[in-house]
Amino acid sequence: MHSLLEAAVAGDVRALGKALSVIEDGTPELNELLAGLPNSGNALLIGVTGPPGVGKSTTTGALISEYRKQGLRVAVLAVDPSSPVTGGALLGDRIRMQEHALDEGVFIRSMSSRGQLGGLSSATQAAAKVLDAVGFDVIIVETVGVGQSEVDVVNAVDTVVLVLAPGAGDGVQAAKAGILEIADIYVVNKADRDGAEGVVRELRSMIGLGSQANASWTPEIVTTTATTGQGLSDLVAAISKHHDWAVASGDRALRSVERAKLNLRRAVLDSVADQLNLNASAFDSLSARVASGEISTELAVEQILRDLSNS
Repeated sequence: MHSLLEAAVAGDVRALGKALSVIEDGTPELNELLAGLPNSGNALLIGVTGPPGVGKSTTTGALISEYRKQGLRVAVLAVDPSSPVTGGALLGDRIRMQEHALDEGVFIRSMSSRGQLGGLSSATQAAAKVLDAVGFDVIIVETVGVGQSEVDVVNAVDTVVLVLAPGAGDGVQAAKAGILEIADIYVVNKADRDGAEGVVRELRSMIGLGSQANASWTPEIVTTTATTGQGLSDLVAAISKHHDWAVASGDRALRSVERAKLNLRRAVLDSVADQLNLNASAFDSLSARVASGEISTELAVEQILRDLSNS
């Protein structure tokens, strides 16, 4: 794993791909790989999320072009829906970014959501940490098409960009209950279509009336037409402005702590699950006792935790 990381840092794309595969597959070498990562935390970590069909992949591709104009190395983690047959990613997002395929300063990795709720893959955060460690300046995490409650991206990035578009029904209303509340920047894409101004008005009204009005950061609204690049420089400027605020206010450090807390919680739960799998017969026996009413679920949990602490 140490040699693999050295090769990835030196620019070996195949080594980097193999390291990310270790993370996705959860192989026994995973702990060794993560333990050997330098903790740089220098990359600009951006999340691009939103409902299906609003142009997230096109916006991501346009962002790549803008950052490459600045000479920055860009990595993209595009989380695609899982194939119901193989469990792998369907690669739809990656296909839409083919114009960057031959650019050595761009690395694009499709990741399967593998049924994970929340719009991300369970391996996304660890993969982003690897990309940061090997020296990418900008890391863009693009979620699958999300709905109201799929807000995992807020715990994985420093800046959340929520993409909406006119002509997709009442887009603001559809997202209002969840993802609108976690966005740092709103992008009204396909601004050349009728209804874009209406979406902007709705967002401004929501910001004025919602919880964001009491926050120290007021989300910005940017209109874009990602297919032509219109408005993308404004979006890059808004991301930079939020990043500067997040660093100065301590919000970026706070989000980093929250990410570490979430990762630790998941690691603990995974460890408990592994222990239960190793003691499957005892777990099955206890489940049967719960089903028969001999013991309550709460008492069964207490017994499981007691057995784990003694093992």
